[in-house]
Amino acid sequence: MISDYSMDFKEFKFFAIVGSDDMFSKREFFKWVENDPIDEILCLLVIIGGLIIAFSRQKVEDEFINKLRMDSLLWAILINYAILILAIIFVFDMAFFDVLIFNMFTTIVFYILRFHFLYRKYLTNEE
Repeated sequence: MISDYSMDFKEFKFFAIVGSDDMFSKREFFKWVENDPIDEILCLLVIIGGLIIAFSRQKVEDEFINKLRMDSLLWAILINYAILILAIIFVFDMAFFDVLIFNMFTTIVFYILRFHFLYRKYLTNEE
């Protein structure tokens, strides 16, 4: 999205619960649409990879690690919604749509960063 790079793959027909020909046409339900699947594949890979990283068990999984997980999740949700609130106030038109797309991934990214930061800090203090 940043560099407008596209990987011109072949478009395939997919069954869509909700679809339209373009962003401004009327939505239609339960129809076949032609779509380049690379966007969906990349989104699924990012989400599945993030979930695997975020919820992999640590060597020692005790109450303190569970507290770190909960604190990190709370922190990630608060930061994510603070960014979304700022975007609602200051970002408009299609740029806001881009913010919403990135917003799908930021909660898990913030969680992973915060949890691993606190976990590494805990490990260095324990040694």
